Amino acid sequence: MTFKDILYTVDGPLGIITLNRPEYRNAQSYRMLDEIDAAFALAEKDKAVRVIVVRGSGGNFSSGHDLGTPDALAYWESLGAAPGIETYDQFKRYNLDLLVRWRHCAKPTIAMVEGYCIYAGWMLAACCDIVFAASDASFLPGFVEYMSIPWDIGIKRAKEIVFESRFLSAEEAREFGFVNRVVAPSDLERETMAYAKRVAENSPFALRFAKIQMNKAQDAQGFTQALEDSFGDYVAMKDMRGEDMRVKGEKRLATVDLAVKGRRGERFGLKKT
Repeated sequence: MTFKDILYTVDGPLGIITLNRPEYRNAQSYRMLDEIDAAFALAEKDKAVRVIVVRGSGGNFSSGHDLGTPDALAYWESLGAAPGIETYDQFKRYNLDLLVRWRHCAKPTIAMVEGYCIYAGWMLAACCDIVFAASDASFLPGFVEYMSIPWDIGIKRAKEIVFESRFLSAEEAREFGFVNRVVAPSDLERETMAYAKRVAENSPFALRFAKIQMNKAQDAQGFTQALEDSFGDYVAMKDMRGEDMRVKGEKRLATVDLAVKGRRGERFGLKKT
């Protein structure tokens, strides 16, 4: 299969999905999300692949949702969803349903995070089983469609960080429980792949059912139901603002998905276009 926005490679027992829009700091277009889903399907079908690693190219994991690059808009238009329920179903597919499916992937998944991991980047890392991060990585959570953040870092911390809308360092993200390990940037790939290969040495049967059981334990606490409920709240908020985030709103260099103006945009080296 030919991909345009990602790379998919196999390294022994590892299936490696690489977000590959470095010119946009791997902002996630609908085409990219379709390709990620296709790569997950390839990795799950391949019996030789035991573990899936998700990473970004160009020194960043993902700058978040694509807010309107020309190729992303062209792909969205080609999908041809009619206003109303079709548009809702489309938005739900790309911002909730795919992530839930990847969470339930039959094989262990590892997010290898370097550079920026913002909003939809957080969502993608959150649906993976394990997160390894470079020590200089930066994370920005917020009120997003796949609202796992209260579960990822705890309710009180989630309120504190989302209310302020600030970046977390890799070490903070590890301390709060979102990141499993923080590694020097020069060692991140080596350490992540070494861990993934150690996991791959275990029984696929045992790994699959261990993952199922741990996901069930989280779901018994209401995780999936909470995702569905919060997604509805997100859609209501978006509609009340009268905005379509794919088309309207500010377009920033590299379409970085930042919720507020000001110092975070300046810190990121962005300018309004």
